[in-house]
Amino acid sequence: MEGLTQLLLPAVQTVNSYLSDYVLLFLLVGTGLFFTVKTGFIQVRCLGEGFRQVFGGLSLRGKKQQGGMSSFQALATAIAAQVGTGNIVGASGAILLGGPGAIFWMWVIAFFGMATIYAEAVLAQKTRVRDAEGQVLGGPVYYIRAAFPGGFGRFLAGFFAVAIILALGFLGCMVQSNSIGAAFKNAFGIPVWMAGAVLVVLSGFIFFGGTQRLASVTEKLVPAMAGLYLLGSLAVLAARRQDVGEGFLMIFRYALSPQAILGGSMGAALKAAVSQGAKRGLFANEAGMGSTPHAHALANVKTPHQQGCVAMVGVFIGTFCLVTITALVIIVTMYAGGGPLSAPGVGAAAHELGLNQSNLAQTAYSTVFGETLGTAFIAVALFFFAFSTILSWNLFGKLNAQYLWGRRAVMPYTLLSLAFLFLGTVISADLVWGLADLFNQLMVLPNVIGLLGCAGTVKALIRKE
Repeated sequence: MEGLTQLLLPAVQTVNSYLSDYVLLFLLVGTGLFFTVKTGFIQVRCLGEGFRQVFGGLSLRGKKQQGGMSSFQALATAIAAQVGTGNIVGASGAILLGGPGAIFWMWVIAFFGMATIYAEAVLAQKTRVRDAEGQVLGGPVYYIRAAFPGGFGRFLAGFFAVAIILALGFLGCMVQSNSIGAAFKNAFGIPVWMAGAVLVVLSGFIFFGGTQRLASVTEKLVPAMAGLYLLGSLAVLAARRQDVGEGFLMIFRYALSPQAILGGSMGAALKAAVSQGAKRGLFANEAGMGSTPHAHALANVKTPHQQGCVAMVGVFIGTFCLVTITALVIIVTMYAGGGPLSAPGVGAAAHELGLNQSNLAQTAYSTVFGETLGTAFIAVALFFFAFSTILSWNLFGKLNAQYLWGRRAVMPYTLLSLAFLFLGTVISADLVWGLADLFNQLMVLPNVIGLLGCAGTVKALIRKE
C-alpha cells in the first residue's frame, strides 16, 4: 500500500492542482457569470422571494411528503451538504494562505454562484422523474440526458454518476468521518475507532430509514447546529468587540492590497488572495458541482422557479453567514488589534506558532473560550457540520447508484458507505483524500456541460415578472 501511495499520490496531486487552479476555477466562475447575465441577475431580483418562500411558513416538523420532501426539507438537506468541515477548515485555509482579503473573493464567488445554483435547482425540478413506487428521483444525470438525448448524454450522465458515488458517497464521507474522529480524539481523548462505531450506528439508523427519515433529521439538525455555532461565534466577537470594526475593514483593505499582510510582491500576494478566496469559495457553496440539485429535485413545490429561489438562500446562508462569521472570529482574534498574525509575512509567523488550516479556528476560539472549551466547541461544531454533510452526501450517492443499477443497488451501496465511514475514522491515507478531491472535481465537468446545454430551459423557467 505504501508503494502504491508513493507511485500514485504525486500524479493525483498534480492533476488536482491543475484542475483546481485553472480548469475548474475559470469554468465555475465563467458559468456563474454566464447564468447571472442569462437570468438577468436573478440573485438580485429574486433572493428576497427565496427568503419569503423559506421563512414564510417555516416549520421544523414538515408533514410526510408523497415521494419527496417539503421545500424547507430540501433546503436543509442541501445546506447540510454545503456546510461541512470546509466552512471551518476552508475559511481558515483561505485566510491563512490568502490573507483576510480572501474572504472578499469568497463573497464574490458566492454572489455569482447563486445564479448557477438557481439553474441547477430549476433544471433538477424540471427533469425529475418518479420510480415504480412513486418515489421522486432527480439530479444532474437527468438534465444532462435532457440536454443530450443520445450516446454522448448517456456517457456524460454515467461518468457523473460514477464520479459522485466515489467522490461523495464513499471517499468524501471518509474525509468527513476522519475529521470527526480526529476532533473528538484531540478534544476529549475518545479513541477514533469508538467515534467511528458510534458514527456508523447513528448514520445507519438514518440511512436505512430512507429519504423521509433523512429529511426529518436535517430539517431539525441544520437550524440547530447553525444557531448554536452562530451563538458561540457571536460570543467571541462580543468579547473582542473593540476589534470587530477593524477586522471587518481588513477584509476589504486586503482584498486588493494583500501584500501588506502576506509579504512578498504585489502580484504574488494578490494572486494568492484571489485564488484562495475563489477556490475555497467554490467548494464551500458547491454551486456548479452537481451535488445539491439532488436535494432540490425532491422538493414538492408548485414551480421550478420557487425552488430555484430557495436554492439561492442556501448559498447565502452557507457563505455570507456561516463562512463570514468564522472568518470574522479568526481575523478579529488573530489579525486585528495587533494579533499574532498581524505583521507582514504571515506564513512564517503561522509556521512558528504551529498554525495550519486545521487548528487555526480552534486557536482563534480558544483565545476567548480558553484552550479546553475552545477545542471542545470546534470539535462539536465539526461533528455536526461533518455529520450533516455525511447524511446528504450519502443520499446523493444513493440516487446515482439507483440511476445506474436500479433499486437493487440501494442496500449494497448503503452497507459499503457505512464501511467507508468507519474506515475514514481509523485511517488517514493521503492517497484516499487526494482521490476524493480528484473525483469531486471531475464530477463538475459533466454537470457544467449539462447546465450550459440547458441554458435556454433555465431562461424559460424564470417566473415572468
